[in-house]
Amino acid sequence: MLRGWTLHTTGEPPYDVVATHHDPAARAAREPDAARALVSLSAPLGIEYLPPDEARPLLDSWHRGSLELPAPFGAWASVSAVDPDVAGLDDLLEAGFVGLQVPAGILGSPAAIEAAAPLLRWCEQRQWPVLVHPGPVAARPCGVPPWWPALVDYVAQLHAAWWAWHTAGRCLLPELRLCFVAGAGLAPVHHERFAVRSGNRFVVDPNTFVDTSSHGRQAVDALVRALGIDTIVLGSDRPYAEPADPQLGGAAAHAVSIVNPSRLLKGAAP
Repeated sequence: MLRGWTLHTTGEPPYDVVATHHDPAARAAREPDAARALVSLSAPLGIEYLPPDEARPLLDSWHRGSLELPAPFGAWASVSAVDPDVAGLDDLLEAGFVGLQVPAGILGSPAAIEAAAPLLRWCEQRQWPVLVHPGPVAARPCGVPPWWPALVDYVAQLHAAWWAWHTAGRCLLPELRLCFVAGAGLAPVHHERFAVRSGNRFVVDPNTFVDTSSHGRQAVDALVRALGIDTIVLGSDRPYAEPADPQLGGAAAHAVSIVNPSRLLKGAAP
């Protein structure tokens, strides 16, 4: 809940929101050269996991407010994870949302992906990309530091979703484009361990992307070594963390900020 400008969630310590960080004009002024800046609902809030009757008015509010944002802003749509309104997605697609964000938990195992397949298949059939974001976490155990959820729980969710997707998702949904935030928790960097333990060689999927939110030069360099440059897109955790310059050179910067996002969103380079 939001009390005044202090955000309270189950898994993280109270966060004092700075209202100006969420002012569209102020945000746009900080990025005058941005052609598009896409925002998404913070899945750790847990709105998608509320009972559908409670989630619906909040999701409707998110969608209405997102559509009112001025250029250069666009947004990802969200649906209930408990009872997704697949039929209602047509309206969101026509309204101009760039794709669908889902909490990582609905992709957290091969069985979970099979259960979510109707929702994901709807996106695949309409060439609508999917953004995978960590969802809510349980209350922090006594004694763990405030940063624990961001470095342990969220990362674990992304790891589970990444490997479940590569195990079961791609064979079910061969044309779906999707992007894992925060470099998929650096799960791709473990491809050598995957090869040793599974006996299978990890193959880079050209339609499975990761974004760079909350990561800097070392992490992005490791992702490039594991995946190449073609599936990495620029992301940030504003207002918690600013996007970092990975210092990979002009060609890589162009790929990460222009070419690859276009492939994620539209399926083709500009």
